[in-house]
Amino acid sequence: MLCGALVRGPVHKTAIYRSLSELLPSPVAVLGHDVRCLSAGRGVVCKQPIPTLPQPAHRRDLLSIPRTRAESHSKLAVRSLHSENDAMFYSMYAYLSNLPRLHVLGMAMVAYVVYYLIQVVKRPIIACSDGPFKQYLIRQVPTLENKYWPTFWCVESRAQTVLASLLRSKSLPRVNYRREILPLKDGGEVALDWMEEGCDERAPCILILPGLTGESQAEYIKCLVFAAQQAGMRVVVFNNRGLGGIELKTPRLYCAANCEDLCEVIQHVRRTLPAQCKLGATGISMGGLILGNYLARKSDEARSILSAAKIISVPWDVHKGSASIEKPVINSLLGRHLAGSLCRTLSNHLDIYREIYQDSDIDIQRILRCKTIKEFDELFTAKQFGYAHVNDYYSDATLHNKLDHISVPLLCLSAADDPFQPLDAIPIKAANQCTHVAIVITARGGHIGFLEGWWPSTKDQYMGRLFTEYFTKALFDEDGEFQHTANKMHERFLAKQTVALAASSSSSSSSPLLLNKKLDAGTLDHKVKLM
Repeated sequence: MLCGALVRGPVHKTAIYRSLSELLPSPVAVLGHDVRCLSAGRGVVCKQPIPTLPQPAHRRDLLSIPRTRAESHSKLAVRSLHSENDAMFYSMYAYLSNLPRLHVLGMAMVAYVVYYLIQVVKRPIIACSDGPFKQYLIRQVPTLENKYWPTFWCVESRAQTVLASLLRSKSLPRVNYRREILPLKDGGEVALDWMEEGCDERAPCILILPGLTGESQAEYIKCLVFAAQQAGMRVVVFNNRGLGGIELKTPRLYCAANCEDLCEVIQHVRRTLPAQCKLGATGISMGGLILGNYLARKSDEARSILSAAKIISVPWDVHKGSASIEKPVINSLLGRHLAGSLCRTLSNHLDIYREIYQDSDIDIQRILRCKTIKEFDELFTAKQFGYAHVNDYYSDATLHNKLDHISVPLLCLSAADDPFQPLDAIPIKAANQCTHVAIVITARGGHIGFLEGWWPSTKDQYMGRLFTEYFTKALFDEDGEFQHTANKMHERFLAKQTVALAASSSSSSSSPLLLNKKLDAGTLDHKVKLM
């Protein structure tokens, strides 16, 4: 009857509504029934299910749960926050999923450009004491004042290291050296490769020391050789014992802490060159360790022979460098490659070692299976050079604590992301207090990488450009400014040594006669000049 009354017309609207409110006291009463919507006096059936609501008994149960007003407000706020976050997430997802791929690629490129300009492109740091050397470098070496722009698509340290090696090896031609075999005092031999084409008779010379297993045809050596040749300087590359294709005459290779061979080589090169030709030296990686130890241990001799020196990507703290190269995964792969090169060098001279070590504790076959540089040094290098433990060898080879003894102007190039040497191992503090050492630290560059440009060429790269700028000014020295700067640096060096000697003598209650003997060379006069 109720349904029939609804169909007949609007006359009974009020009564019908009252009847509905009486018949359906709660929304549950209409659950599952048809609800007729009144529109213009007609009955339209809308079959829409009404959500189930809790019964009054359920509501009384809910109200009976003890709840404070603060708890209810906090839960409502959390629920509202979650709903807002979900809505925002779905909105972003819908927006990004509907973006064209070109737009996404464009946004990624813009983000990378911003990252490149802010985090990658930086002016290098110059760690050097405020004095004559630093002032000279800022005036005469323009590369140090410019930002270093690494290759845009290759800024990662390991990528720079590997790509630089590949590009140089493929694009640089073989160098036609003039080879000289130099006999050493203990019966050994080393090979000296000279590059003098197109050089003037009075042109200066640069002695280059390669890295761990490098020789004169290594790609990074050729990069420096061609850079020096273009600048009109002659070059001689020192190949360590057993490298460069020469036979090993004695059962001894080389190590980073021993500079005896280098002493003989430098003295021979100095005697070979004309008297008016100035001589400089450059060491790369482990070659930088050998050169640095020579400059520190033979300070007076080095100053009398060398006018300037430079080292590139040197592992300042060998302990930290060894730990860094063994980190997984890419660093350890680079380390395995170098360890394999060491094993191959040893295997090329097995005949001479089998007879000597067959009754000793050195197991050659086990050494040839080494997977890391430290393992090779522990089993072979340290024992061959008389160290009780590999850590003793590394401590002796480490360079970062010897800078105060160097008296030859030394420019160093290191990258903050060098996988062979962490940033915290670079002796920035020591260099800031040293008179003759300046360390240039770039934000990127890897290990002997330093690529730059959209497509890195091999003719004008950061490493080679800094190399030629520094040695051109230091060795040609047409106006005599570098020599004048070097003299002022040495005065400061002597004054600092005098003060240190006096302090150590007074603290240890040394004899005054010993102190007077050390100061006879006029060091007090230099100190007075600077005061």
